[in-house]
Amino acid sequence: MLEFVVIDFNLPKDLIATEPVQPRDRARLLVYDRKSRTITDDYFYNIGLYLPKNSTIVVNNSKVEHCRWLFDGGIELFVLDKLDTHTIRAMVRKGNKFKLGMTTQLTSWLDVEVLAVDGDGIRTLKLSVSHDDERLQNFEHVPLPPYIPQNDKLSDEYQTVYAKPLGSKAAPTAGLHFTKELLVKLQQSHNLIEVTLHVGLGTFAPLTERQLKSGSLHSERYEISEKAAQVLNMARHITAIGTTSVRTLESNKTTQGFCANFSSTDILIQPGYKWRAVDSLVTNFHLPGTSLLLLVESFVGSEPELKRIYNHAIAEKYRFYSFGDAMLIL
Repeated sequence: MLEFVVIDFNLPKDLIATEPVQPRDRARLLVYDRKSRTITDDYFYNIGLYLPKNSTIVVNNSKVEHCRWLFDGGIELFVLDKLDTHTIRAMVRKGNKFKLGMTTQLTSWLDVEVLAVDGDGIRTLKLSVSHDDERLQNFEHVPLPPYIPQNDKLSDEYQTVYAKPLGSKAAPTAGLHFTKELLVKLQQSHNLIEVTLHVGLGTFAPLTERQLKSGSLHSERYEISEKAAQVLNMARHITAIGTTSVRTLESNKTTQGFCANFSSTDILIQPGYKWRAVDSLVTNFHLPGTSLLLLVESFVGSEPELKRIYNHAIAEKYRFYSFGDAMLIL
């Protein structure tokens, strides 16, 4: 049995966002004040009105890779790691064609040999060409969540406007609400700091009993620059944009403060966690049963309050999940 019961809720299908609003910052914003327990309904472009002056806003600038490779016959490779120029680790659809030791021809110029199959069905594959071969670009796509129609026109919308280093398997979605114009406006009264955490596929997966017992998730790489660490150590109020920024900051900060670092984290934040870095949080409305929702419950402070917030969001017809609306928790 799980140590914590992650809240569940009945969500009408029409509240699952399958495309973003335009412009991005016209998404709705639910503002929750933990001290007064009040809920305010607004729009994302007004977020600056709720933040203390000279707040430090922290965003995750990781960019989603074109790691979903689609071939004829319904064959799909979801590339998890590139081990060397010709070797990758991938999840495979049509796995019966990718048994250990088999070689499969995917195009006239691309053969794939299965070198290993692990317990989760993930294959280590040897490619007959380099994974950087330009011809592969015609088969590579940004991986959209399963509830969003697979459409390359939406690929750019599934990147933040400040995305830079490639490395994520999914977008840090709280940042999708920012426009370049809104960022300029916010920087007139606040500090804006970029950190990097490359989002792994496990971020959105359902929690397991083993993860809850161990207190750890899958490992993800993160980086905080020297400049970012200096600004963070002088910050009076830190607003984290998204759960990935939270995990970066909470993993990095010690009793000596923040430090420049290139490292990895498997932190699982759940009720009872002692927060040490983040003062306010911007996040989307998440799938039930995930570590994301458990983190938000911990920050809100109680399961009943989180249920109340989500019930309000559903009653007011907020849009949910990756392309949905946002919540600011103060």
